[in-house]
Amino acid sequence: MKNSIDYSNNTARQHLAEKYAQIRRHSEEICKPLSTEDYVVQPVADVSPPKWHLGHTTWFFETFILLPHFPGYKLFNPQFNFVFNSYYETVGARVIRTDRGNLSRPSVSEVYKYRKYVDENMCRYLAGSSYTEDVEPLLQLGLNHEQQHQELLLTDIKYILGHNPLFPSYKENVMPKKSDNQEFKMISVKEGVYEIGYQGNGFSFDNELGRHKVYLNEFEIAHRLVTNGEYLKFMEDGAYSDFRYWHSEGWEWVKQQQVKAPMYWYFIDGKWMHYDLAGLNDINWNDDLCHVNFFEASAFAAWKGMRLPTEAEWETASHLFNWGSRWEWTNSAYLPYPGYKKEAGAVGEYNGKFMVNQMVLRGASEVTPIGHSRNTYRNFFQTHLKWQYTGIRLAK
Repeated sequence: MKNSIDYSNNTARQHLAEKYAQIRRHSEEICKPLSTEDYVVQPVADVSPPKWHLGHTTWFFETFILLPHFPGYKLFNPQFNFVFNSYYETVGARVIRTDRGNLSRPSVSEVYKYRKYVDENMCRYLAGSSYTEDVEPLLQLGLNHEQQHQELLLTDIKYILGHNPLFPSYKENVMPKKSDNQEFKMISVKEGVYEIGYQGNGFSFDNELGRHKVYLNEFEIAHRLVTNGEYLKFMEDGAYSDFRYWHSEGWEWVKQQQVKAPMYWYFIDGKWMHYDLAGLNDINWNDDLCHVNFFEASAFAAWKGMRLPTEAEWETASHLFNWGSRWEWTNSAYLPYPGYKKEAGAVGEYNGKFMVNQMVLRGASEVTPIGHSRNTYRNFFQTHLKWQYTGIRLAK
């Protein structure tokens, strides 16, 4: 993780404190439309209750910044480390992920008190003499970590409400970003040696480093994402019942789960509808497809006689097309870049330990916080997951 702040300038520190306050405030704004009951629901293991997200992001600042760096800091509640630790073995025991929704306590109101307590102490810490330059990378990591959870908050809220039989809306007048899809065409990229990976003086996650050269054969990549209407043709052609288009593991997933459509699509009274944050609505067939997993993305590409791009191809060509509507599946396994070094201690558990059995997604989505996307960002998920805002870009 890199930084470019001049600590001899008090204005820079003030800017950092304002950024902290703004990001922390936004997490709570996301949760304002929720009822108290919405905060505690965990329908499946991959979805965490909103209350837990609010507590976990607060725990991060308390555990990694205030406790070791702010003299005299007292824990809000010593038991919260067990409740809000996510996967950091270095920091101690924790509630297993599948049990997060079983916790009625701490209450929602107590979690908000926890956030207020930590924020007040962070404000004092950032304004005082205890704050030093060497803590800034941790603070930047914590802020970007919270932004990741802001996106997860919205995807988890959508799952919680979208699997409620009443299909309640998240809030009134939610208008998802609409796609301006044009006629489908492919963009050609010449063979050659290219560089990928983060470069610059701003923040980046360690999995975006180091920048390195890759050789690419000549390839073509779609100038836009696959639309709902195009995916409907895939469905109507019987592709969900034709093993030829699927990986072996994907075909087993289709058969076991009896999948027939993307997540949140429902066939009601003779027509397809879908759930979004505004409730149950008609599908706009020109919108970018959303909520498909790697198996489905790969099968659709095979049905079209194409493939998914590698992450190196995607990054190399990313300046040639618009991106940011959906997280885009690539055909690249999530592996370390050449020269990757895992940091010491708990921070080293942030990315490196997950570099197995996952595929890389590139881009961003309509619920990614503003300023939290770049073309070197490496998102990653397991092949069967589809609750995230995922879409398809074709290559050949």
